[in-house]
Amino acid sequence: MYMLCAFFNTFWQTLKMAEAVPEEELTIPRAAMNKMIKEIVPSVRVANEARELILNCCSEFIHLLASEANEICTQQQKKTINAEHILGALDRLGFNDYRTDAEAVLKDCKAVAAKRRRQSTRLENLGIPEEELLRQQQELFAKAREEQAAAEQQQWLQLQAEAQMSLQQQQHGDALLNSEDGEYS
Repeated sequence: MYMLCAFFNTFWQTLKMAEAVPEEELTIPRAAMNKMIKEIVPSVRVANEARELILNCCSEFIHLLASEANEICTQQQKKTINAEHILGALDRLGFNDYRTDAEAVLKDCKAVAAKRRRQSTRLENLGIPEEELLRQQQELFAKAREEQAAAEQQQWLQLQAEAQMSLQQQQHGDALLNSEDGEYS
């Protein structure tokens, strides 16, 4: 199953590269192929010529499958090859036995992709339960409201003090005027 998943991942990468690279240069990366061989048959040594042959066969199979999928895609007047086109190509080419495995791999790949999308959210990366985050948020909001209320209260007291001072200055000025008026009478 892992081999098939790795193969299809390589297949998709090869399809993406096919647009930019001439056809004769398209191959599966040797390191990836060597890793797959080692995982499938760990106790067997594989000669370099055999590795090269496996690499060429896999590349040819990918090209054949991609061409057939492209033909199906074109017939359906689509511009993007999708998983259904690949599955249809497997059927057309007589590889029906691989369809069940390919569908299972597709399902696994979709599940992994969905899990990655879910894990990529900052909330889940924190490792803090959502309830705890909500409690912390509410505490922060309450603290912010208290600070805002204290700032508004301080501003109100300052305005009142300024108004009181202004009133006292005005009364003092009026008193001076009255006392000056009294002297001249």
